[in-house]
Amino acid sequence: MKRWKRAGAMLLCMIFTISMLAPMGARAEEEKTQESKVINQITLSVGDEQKTPVYKAGEKAELKINVLNKGNMDAQNVSIAPVISSTDEWPFDMEKLNYEQSLGTISAGSQTTALWGGGDDKLTVRSDVTGKSYKLTFRLTYDDGEKIYEADRYVFVKTEAKKSTSDSGNSNNTGNGNNSGNGNNTGKDQVNNIGSGDGSGGSSGDGSAVSSGSDFYDGGVYNSEPVSTGGDAASTGDGSVPRVIVTGFDTDPGTVKAGSNFKLVIHLKNTSKKTAVTNMLFDLQAPASGTDEAAEAPAFLPVSGSSSIYLDKIPANGTKDISIDLNSRADLIQKPYSITMTMKYEDGNATQFEGESSLAIPVTQEARFEFSEIQIMPDTVAVYEEANITCNLYNLGRVKMYNVKAKFEGDAIEGEEQFIGNLESGATGTIDGIVTAVAESYDESNCKLVLTYEDDSGKEYSVEQPFTMTITSEMEPADMEMMTDIPEDTGSPVGLIVAVIVGVAAVAAVVTAVLLKRRKKKIQSSEEEELLDEVERFTEDERREP
Repeated sequence: MKRWKRAGAMLLCMIFTISMLAPMGARAEEEKTQESKVINQITLSVGDEQKTPVYKAGEKAELKINVLNKGNMDAQNVSIAPVISSTDEWPFDMEKLNYEQSLGTISAGSQTTALWGGGDDKLTVRSDVTGKSYKLTFRLTYDDGEKIYEADRYVFVKTEAKKSTSDSGNSNNTGNGNNSGNGNNTGKDQVNNIGSGDGSGGSSGDGSAVSSGSDFYDGGVYNSEPVSTGGDAASTGDGSVPRVIVTGFDTDPGTVKAGSNFKLVIHLKNTSKKTAVTNMLFDLQAPASGTDEAAEAPAFLPVSGSSSIYLDKIPANGTKDISIDLNSRADLIQKPYSITMTMKYEDGNATQFEGESSLAIPVTQEARFEFSEIQIMPDTVAVYEEANITCNLYNLGRVKMYNVKAKFEGDAIEGEEQFIGNLESGATGTIDGIVTAVAESYDESNCKLVLTYEDDSGKEYSVEQPFTMTITSEMEPADMEMMTDIPEDTGSPVGLIVAVIVGVAAVAAVVTAVLLKRRKKKIQSSEEEELLDEVERFTEDERREP
């Protein structure tokens, strides 16, 4: 009897232990799933919120580069060094063997500054800089405590050439050098880089006109000083240098989309009021940009295959337009891209000159997304009943979608608008809404999903996705009384576990009761047999007595 009691107690202990551990396992799995969604990463950027510095030829200067950790992990053992494959890419004299800077640890969300030329150890700007912009590439090396990473980042700096006298035959710009640009995303930036240019010798202006950093990188024009490359520079008669500048450009269409063809129209002006320029040759080159797999290809390619343009003549103080058909790469991210245009021309005395201008052309990426299959539960409802509608939104494009909102609409349904938020490139958003049927409807595509979102400039877009929802007439009260309540299946594993435990306990109780009953009957039967044996022995003893 005691053995059966011990077995029953052990069985009850096992059932109680299972019931305690099962919910804990479910909660642990849920917490593990939530923790796995957090991705640790380090993202370093350079030059954030810094103005583009301007360096004058021959001066002593310092270079400051801000390094910001935009990730959620600390970057350890950070070092930064300029990548210099040619001295033409570095606007300073090469006075050291190594320009690497050690920045230590940069905490998540923190920023530090790398300084070259601090204190008495100043950098010397090269004396032969021509006034162009330099793209400085820096290599960042860091680790997360386990692995070492490398990343290349770049910034732009501007330079100013030395001012020369009229005896050299290369006078400075004698105007106010006003440089304006609307900097919008239409690509129609106008830059009034035009001086008075009366052709007289001497220098009464402020040097070469340079567009501001914000105008140029939002879409604008930068012009450098022309340089005499052949012929007799003094044979122009009055010692002046005829300057050809870019006053602006237009694109057709006005918005350049990644992966599309467009026409670039460049507006030129001869600022000299006395000297015409002839035999002009222009060549346009775009920098390499795009994804890592195609980083060697230019951002823009000529449709015809040639990037050179010839122009016969621009009269004194005259203007002309040149144009070229270009194709923008499909994998470009949304930002302005520069095009460098070199120009060669001659004056009336066959003196040859060279100049250079830079154009910044904004490129936009269209949002590209898809909807998953729209799920309706239940698929058929009666008037005044509710239904749950769900689907996924996949951002397949290269741009971020801002302030995404969704709403289910139709003549037969009513629902609330759902705010999804910002959706990164490659991310998935979930649309989950409850609608109420208000009218009977059996038509195809009688409902629609209306999606609205904004681009990075705040422009709003709207897209509609039709779907079909069957709505029957309102259910009569008599029919409702005949219906039986169906318990809602929440799909929770805890309910299933509890049901299993209760079932096991019930079976165990029944088995225990049956075994105990059989044991009791067996004991009673044994006692009865012993009693009968005693009676028989007693009867035999009585018979044997005389």
